[in-house]
Amino acid sequence: MKQEFTVKPVSGYLALLMAILFIGGAIAGFAFEVIWLGAILTILFIFTMIGFTVVYPNGSCVMVLFGAYKGSIRENGFFWVNPFYNKRKISLRARNFDSEPIKVNDKIGNPIKIGFVLVWRVAETFKAVFDVDDYQHFVLVQSDAALRKLAGLYPYDNFEDHEAVMALRSGGEEINEELEREIRERLQIAGIEVIEARINYIAYAEEIANAMLRRQQATAVVAARFKIVEGAVSMVQMALEQLSDKNIVELDEEKKASMVSNLMVVLCGDKDVTPVVNTGTLHS
Repeated sequence: MKQEFTVKPVSGYLALLMAILFIGGAIAGFAFEVIWLGAILTILFIFTMIGFTVVYPNGSCVMVLFGAYKGSIRENGFFWVNPFYNKRKISLRARNFDSEPIKVNDKIGNPIKIGFVLVWRVAETFKAVFDVDDYQHFVLVQSDAALRKLAGLYPYDNFEDHEAVMALRSGGEEINEELEREIRERLQIAGIEVIEARINYIAYAEEIANAMLRRQQATAVVAARFKIVEGAVSMVQMALEQLSDKNIVELDEEKKASMVSNLMVVLCGDKDVTPVVNTGTLHS
C-alpha cells in the first residue's frame, strides 16, 4: 500500500530564467528567419510555463503522471515541475465543522437533539486524495455517523437509568474524548487528523421537552426537600440535646414529640409560620 512521500522540486525562479531565455531565443530566431529554431524555442517556452506551480504556507501539491503518484510538495514557495504532471492543491490548514443539531435516540430510546464541533486537518495527502472519493464529504458523513453511534451508547441523563455510570448531559470531558476517539478511528483511512471534537449542543427533542422539564423540576424539588428535612432533623436534635444538657426545661416524651412536630413544621414549611403565643403555664 502506497503512502505519501515528499519531493524537492526545481526552483521556479531558475525555470523562469530559462523561460525568458527560450522566448528571447525564439524571438531572435523568427527575427533572423531561422523558423525551425524559433518554433522549437517557442514550444520549450510553453512547456516551461506550464510546469510552474505555487505552494502557499500550510498547503501542499499532489502530483500524478499518467495515473502514477509521483509525490507531494509540502514546502511553500515558487517551483517548477514536470509539465505533464497533473497537480492538485490540498490545504493543510485546520478547519472547523460546526454541525447542525441532529435528532437521535439515546440509550433508553428518548429522542434528543445533539450537535458537535469538529476541528480537523489533512495529515496525509496521498490518503486524502486516493483512498477516499471526496475527503471533505467523507469527514462530514463519518463524523455524523460517529455522533449517532455515541448518542445511542449513553442515556441523556441518569434520572431513568440509575445504573448508568456516565450520561451525555453530565459526561463532560469523558464523553468528548469518546467522541473524538470514535471520529479519529473513522477518519484515519482518509489521512485526516482530528484536533478536537466536542459536543456543543444537547437537549431533549421538542415532542418530549416539556414533559422532561417537569420531571427534572420535580426531581429538583425532591432533592431540595431532602436537604431541608435533613437539616431540620439535625437542628431539632441539637435543640433537644442543648435543652437537656443545660437543664433549661424538662420535657416528657409527649412534650418532646409536640416540640419536634412544631419545629419540623416551622423549618420545613414553604411559607412563614404565624406563631401562637402561650401566655399560660407550660402545660396549659
